[in-house]
Amino acid sequence: MLLIGGPAAPLLAAACAAAAPAHLPSPTTGAALVAIHDDGVPDWIVATITLAAAIVCWTLVTFVARRRTAMTSPATAATYQALHTASLAARHLRNGLTPDAAERAARELRPLLGVSAVAFYDGGGLLAWEGRGTHHADRLADHAGAVLAGGHTVRLNARDLECDRPDCPVRGAILAPVICEERVMAVLGSFDTHVSADLVRATQAVADWVSTQVELAELDRERGRTMEAELRALRAQISPHFVYNALAAIASFVRTDPVRARELLLEFADFTRYSFRATGQVTPLADELTNIERYLALEEARFGDRLVVNLMVAPEVLGVSVPSLAVQPLVENAVRHGIEAKEGPGHISISAVDVGSEAEITVEDDGVGARPEQVRAVLSGEPGGDHVGLANVDARLRATYGDGYGLVVETALGAGTKVSFRVPKFSPHVHG
Repeated sequence: MLLIGGPAAPLLAAACAAAAPAHLPSPTTGAALVAIHDDGVPDWIVATITLAAAIVCWTLVTFVARRRTAMTSPATAATYQALHTASLAARHLRNGLTPDAAERAARELRPLLGVSAVAFYDGGGLLAWEGRGTHHADRLADHAGAVLAGGHTVRLNARDLECDRPDCPVRGAILAPVICEERVMAVLGSFDTHVSADLVRATQAVADWVSTQVELAELDRERGRTMEAELRALRAQISPHFVYNALAAIASFVRTDPVRARELLLEFADFTRYSFRATGQVTPLADELTNIERYLALEEARFGDRLVVNLMVAPEVLGVSVPSLAVQPLVENAVRHGIEAKEGPGHISISAVDVGSEAEITVEDDGVGARPEQVRAVLSGEPGGDHVGLANVDARLRATYGDGYGLVVETALGAGTKVSFRVPKFSPHVHG
């Protein structure tokens, strides 16, 4: 062994009609555009960009190869084949190194290494064996333990393998560590009749590539866990202010208009049921708008004629997926910080329009507005702000679609507030 180093139900239907409501006044010239970006670049972004660059390279190679009737050289053909094989194996490792993923990846990697067999092993046992010499699989645990413990590549010869079959295609092996977050989580083994220095280097390179794919899968899972935690946090922040006012409004109708009180109570029940449901991180925009109608029905009962809502929605974007509870907090902010503090009637405009490959959602009010630096501090995550869920929604949008898809806020004191964001109609993070 060798060690190698709108408030009423018809509102949504009416919004889909061709007629559009009058636009609200835009913020004055003094309004400021607030767009917050993180100072540092998270590691998962770097890893994702690296993967994207590799995919682009493979796409270019594919394009050139298809444009030519034959490969220009053996080296070009080998480069294309290696990139093509890596892309096929990468698909199987998107969700991590599970037994099924290991089996499928090994099937693609064995021809790439040109060996008799390829195997994956972790602390729990054999994940996959692809190729000949399967009788060696039972002894793999004896040799893989040293790799898992020390993180070093191990080279095995015929004596180490202790095989008495004269026709066995396995006379040597290379066992290389698969490392994720500085921890050896699995072993990649290549088995063949002869082990050369080139095979050592090739096996180590493939193990490093598998490590990168596993880390990307772990980062995807971590991102999902983070987004789920942020969504739970937002659900926990359902405004006690709103709950108290909604129940008070319902109580005010119990004697004077019991039918209305019953309707509002049902709206409140549906609103809270939707807000606390556990159905995933994204939802169709149509469901978000329906929940906003419930919310506005309760607020209209409290404000009466003081609250005027215009809803304009392009029917073709109703099926677009958006993060759960991404729009309702923006509407609640418009009511609490724009309309409630304003004398006289206030207008809120909610629009969702088709902008090519994206959908743009906007919530605008003509209320009292806010200081741009205050909103900037809220989006930066500084404590002390009471703008419900703005930072949470901004963070979840960026985590889901990338830093280019956060909230854009235009506001100034006395000029109202306009909050908008865009989402792609299709995103591999959402639909993939």
